[in-house]
Amino acid sequence: MLAHPVGHAKSPGACNAFFEERGLDSLMVPVTCTPDRLEDLWTGLDAMSNLRGIIVSIPYKGKLLEKAAKAHPRASRVGAVNVMRRLPEGGWEADNFDGYGFIMAMKNAGHVMAGKKALLVGGGGGGSSIAHCLAEEGVADLTIADTDVEKVQALAAAVQANFPSCKIKVGPADPTGMDIAVNATPVGMKPADPFPMAVEGLRPGMVVYDIIMEPAETRLMAEARARGCHSHGGRPMMDAQMQAWVDFFDMDRTHRNG
Repeated sequence: MLAHPVGHAKSPGACNAFFEERGLDSLMVPVTCTPDRLEDLWTGLDAMSNLRGIIVSIPYKGKLLEKAAKAHPRASRVGAVNVMRRLPEGGWEADNFDGYGFIMAMKNAGHVMAGKKALLVGGGGGGSSIAHCLAEEGVADLTIADTDVEKVQALAAAVQANFPSCKIKVGPADPTGMDIAVNATPVGMKPADPFPMAVEGLRPGMVVYDIIMEPAETRLMAEARARGCHSHGGRPMMDAQMQAWVDFFDMDRTHRNG
């Protein structure tokens, strides 16, 4: 896994436990470098013949897309990758499973997204992927909120262009009248953090999803549950992504112990 910094990353520990449970002869290790040394690091990674693939995080999601010979539309449309695999013929293929993992977690919990009204707070890398995947899944109305006005307006325009049947708008972090509310920001990782959205607008029956992995239950999740909402955290999304990574790397077929 490549990120900078990388010390906070939960993926290596989670993935290695996942690999062990499934008898996969693989190991994920965290690696980092400063952005000015990325080209040096990439030369070494590209030369490693036993490197199956790379999980990519901030701030390299956009830079590594430039290294890919092939890219899934999920990665191309958001301009960012979160996974790369080595191609048999040489070169690298990129994909982005942030939004896919979210969609699969929602489906595994029994939630229908088609025809619903959704609020997404956070238009960064993860949020951008989730926005496109929600629109692809058929939500009728998607409101995106972010403190970076220029960034969120560009994201809304891009999602609208890719999925014209979905009504996209930029708006406040207010879940009033929504069926689904998603926090795709890091707000909530610290106990003293404010709520990432106006919790007064939460109502019973809404789906509230906080993609933060730690703590396992954020203040937003606890508040949503207390108000009668269906409340979910980041771990199911990570679990769905880990299975997608295993499938992407074709590890079940080629990396079984014994």
